[in-house]
Amino acid sequence: MTEPGTAEPGTAGPGTAEPGTGGSGAPDARSAEEGHADHHHLAHTWEEARRAAFDAATPIPPGPVPLRIALGRKLDRDIVALQDMPHYASSAMDGWVVNGSGPWIPVEPGTRLAPHQASPIATGGLIPAGGKAVLRTENAVLGQDDEGLPVLMTGGKARPGEPRAGEHIRKAGEEALEGDVLVKAGVELNPAHLALAALAGYDELQVQGKPVVRLVLTGSEVVEHGTPAPGQVRDTFGPQMPDVVSMLGGIPGGQQRIGDSYDEWLAALEDVLPEVPGAPDLPADVVLTTGGTGRSGTDHLRRAVAELGGRLIIDGVAMRPGHPAVLAELPDGRFVLGLPGNPLAAMMALSTVGAPLLAALGHRAMPAVEEVPCGTMIEPDPGRTRLMPFRLLYGMASPAQHTGPGMMRGLAAANGVLVVPPHGVQLGEPVPAFALPWGPPIPRAQEGPVKTKPRSNARGGQPKGKPAASGPVDWSALLG
Repeated sequence: MTEPGTAEPGTAGPGTAEPGTGGSGAPDARSAEEGHADHHHLAHTWEEARRAAFDAATPIPPGPVPLRIALGRKLDRDIVALQDMPHYASSAMDGWVVNGSGPWIPVEPGTRLAPHQASPIATGGLIPAGGKAVLRTENAVLGQDDEGLPVLMTGGKARPGEPRAGEHIRKAGEEALEGDVLVKAGVELNPAHLALAALAGYDELQVQGKPVVRLVLTGSEVVEHGTPAPGQVRDTFGPQMPDVVSMLGGIPGGQQRIGDSYDEWLAALEDVLPEVPGAPDLPADVVLTTGGTGRSGTDHLRRAVAELGGRLIIDGVAMRPGHPAVLAELPDGRFVLGLPGNPLAAMMALSTVGAPLLAALGHRAMPAVEEVPCGTMIEPDPGRTRLMPFRLLYGMASPAQHTGPGMMRGLAAANGVLVVPPHGVQLGEPVPAFALPWGPPIPRAQEGPVKTKPRSNARGGQPKGKPAASGPVDWSALLG
């Protein structure tokens, strides 16, 4: 679910709550169960949560997939020519296939050609038995012999002796011979690979496993079109989440929207493939839910997982935004990744838990974390890691504006996300950071001091400029 104008506990002071953590947001609205479970809810640090998600998954075994959904997949078995390519001699031009020198006697297409005979042929057409060369249409002239019978002659811009033996004929096997390796295993399949595989006669290819992710979007207050009325919010997950899943290495497996009742939650998590238009006909490896990860009366994720016999792997992370993230595994092997209902909180939870999970399922390494120099001082927040979208300004990272849990403006303008440790960050101190799924990699910090060429005062008699201040500069004031 998504509730407008709210923030996670601890992100905007008392009296605010993330959707699903207390309804109205009043402090006494949080259930006794939540207060009792706080120690468990924050059991995982940010680093522990990433590692737990990555270690929970076993890479999906290789298998065959149709060509139409093989794009971007890593090939697990060589693509080998099943027969000569092309497997027959064909014409490279529209014109006439001929035997011997002209003039030629025209015969029906496909007829075995005797010397001095010709038959019409189109580009790609099968060269008939006896065909030795192809005369292009623009260089052919149909006339009559002395007895008035049709005869084919060269004309137009034809060169003397045209056509030469084999001219304008694509020979069988000139691209590949049967058994030749066309594409080696291990490459990431691009459109040209798929076209080559189709040309070779393949309907499907053996590729490394890649997780299929089905989306379950919740919230009766969410509208999918137009400007929302008071009490309503626009759907921010439907337009972005399938593409983000693809960027993280998953296969979008369709999406469905449900309300806030427990029966709807339970049905959505059962091992039933919903009728979702455009979704691949594949069982889901991960069910990704939005909202319902709090502990109010309308948050049913944990109860539904328990009723289905699942186990919780992660039940909250000591971070903000996104601390109510949940990762569970069902008895059939599917993972359930529960994201908070606020859009920025959900993206931070997806980056923390979902990215490592999808990487492990898809035979990839743990997503990288680099370090960038911080362009401002960030106060401590004991016990919590803070994920802050940042902008790079002259090589230094300064937290972006408009980064409340329900906001997306700051993330839309960000170059990456800072991982601020609980003890805070000093001005100029290196701080961990990760790239956004749609953004460039975080630039690696330069090793050792940067050497700059001293600037000489070329104009004699001019006063020297004011010495530059030593140490890093706080650029955050320029971000507005």
